[in-house]
Amino acid sequence: MTGKLRLGTRGSALAMAQSGMVAEAVRAVTGRDVELVDIVTPGDRSAAPVQRLGVGVFVSALRDALAAKEIDFAVHSYKDLPTAQPEGLHVAAVPRRADPRDALVTRSGGMLTELPAGSVVGTGAVRRIAQLHALGLGLEVTPIRGNVDTRLRRVLGPEADLDAIVLARAGLARLGREAVITETLDPMLMLPAPSQGALAVECRADDTDLGELLGALDHAPTRYAVTAERALLAALEAGCNVPVAGLADLVDGDDGEEIYLRGAVISLDGSRCIRLSRSGTPADAAKIGLALAADLLDAGADTVLGSNA
Repeated sequence: MTGKLRLGTRGSALAMAQSGMVAEAVRAVTGRDVELVDIVTPGDRSAAPVQRLGVGVFVSALRDALAAKEIDFAVHSYKDLPTAQPEGLHVAAVPRRADPRDALVTRSGGMLTELPAGSVVGTGAVRRIAQLHALGLGLEVTPIRGNVDTRLRRVLGPEADLDAIVLARAGLARLGREAVITETLDPMLMLPAPSQGALAVECRADDTDLGELLGALDHAPTRYAVTAERALLAALEAGCNVPVAGLADLVDGDDGEEIYLRGAVISLDGSRCIRLSRSGTPADAAKIGLALAADLLDAGADTVLGSNA
């Protein structure tokens, strides 16, 4: 294989930063030039809340461009991908994951549990909204949209109208904005979205040569973790517009390395929250996710999810 590779990406600063990282890695591995191709998605053209736009709104245009051979591969925030893999496309690599936790940025510099009752906290995910309510801190939580800098201006700018915001730590890190983080939230307080902090490098399934080259970027521990998390999500038939959280860690077990998967289903008002965990071998990552989903459903997760409809 020779010639320039076309990498499809959304045009936001974060998407470009993520795609630029992958492009550099591909250049290092293949020795080939990589051109970033800006693809506008329906989610980029809308100011509506993500839960109204639906799962996959940020990836459909990229996948259409891939199928039409307008680009050779694409980089997605893995948490934006629907759990069903479309025919003809293949996630060739899951690079090493960034810190999957959520981050708090406050106007006062105070920690989450130090915010006074009535403080207005903005975030774009119903999962975070539900968990903030579940903490019982008396916070006023409001949904927000926009890129990272737009959100930061609402809490740190001269016309700030929020007391705090919660967003993914990985995005801030990839933009070099870690200095604004007031607190990296412990998963015991705020369990992340499944696949948060991970990227998916996708190409056409029949482009086997490129798929093999991109495979050099794959990080096995990250792939195991997101496999477990996404199996949990798929079994609950949930997406980014439903308050489902999940985080898999690879830890040392009695018989070697194992996956420790935590999952939670939360009602939007925070009044009901079911949190459970499962563990097992990395080879059984998908089975662990399915088993934890079954445990959550046995504990009443379906009624919690139904109450959010």
